[in-house]
Amino acid sequence: MKRILLLFALALATLPAWAGLARPLAHDEAAEQRMLAITRNLRCLVCQDESLAASQASLARDLRAEVRKLIERGYTDKQVVDYLVARYGNYVRFRPPFDAETWALWLGPFALLALGLGALTATIRRRLRRAEAPLDAAQLARAQALLAHHGELE
Repeated sequence: MKRILLLFALALATLPAWAGLARPLAHDEAAEQRMLAITRNLRCLVCQDESLAASQASLARDLRAEVRKLIERGYTDKQVVDYLVARYGNYVRFRPPFDAETWALWLGPFALLALGLGALTATIRRRLRRAEAPLDAAQLARAQALLAHHGELE
């Protein structure tokens, strides 16, 4: 029984040696590097917060294969990106261009920040004006009564 366990442990220990090195999916290593460089800047349409290069979703694998094919056909990096944008829209880019479709995306955070700062400024000014206003006779009498009552407690 000990021999069987020893042989089993030995077989398990040698499994990594049998695995070998992973072969690149492209025939050309330079094409594979270009594909990775292009897909690092493109968004996975399924994962939404991951690049096509890093995603393991089946659609991402299909899109990487499509990019490989386009590279092998002689497309430039810009042509590959333009092809994907034509099919999936600017959403496929991590950094969409500033144009009529994406102006809200680029300017929206700054507009919200300006609105927030404006609201904060208005609130602070309103509170300062209220704090600077003199007390009327009823408020002054109430304050003096509270101070007098506090003096009696000590």
